Amino acid sequence: MIFIVVKFKVKPEWSGRWAGLVEDFTRATRAEPGNLWFDWSRSVEDPNEFVLVEAFKDDAAAGHVNSPHFKQAMADMPQALLETPRIISRQFDGEGWDMMGELTIA
Repeated sequence: MIFIVVKFKVKPEWSGRWAGLVEDFTRATRAEPGNLWFDWSRSVEDPNEFVLVEAFKDDAAAGHVNSPHFKQAMADMPQALLETPRIISRQFDGEGWDMMGELTIA
């Protein structure tokens, strides 16, 4: 699987509108064949930082970045951003989340 985490620093005036800006992109990406998850979170320390955690089956990530909705999102997002997003993208074995062994709930 391709596992990706991206941090987006948005302009304060866009913090309340970010979810709306990325709504179509999020919906379309989640519907892509091979998408495992595409989840947004907001930093508890910085209300102007949004974190995207996404994963794709190995052969699906290339289709994602070449999709019309990805290209549209890349055109739409800059107006709301303070800086270039930071990303970690890695390939791992597996296709889902593992259980945390250090904190098992019975």
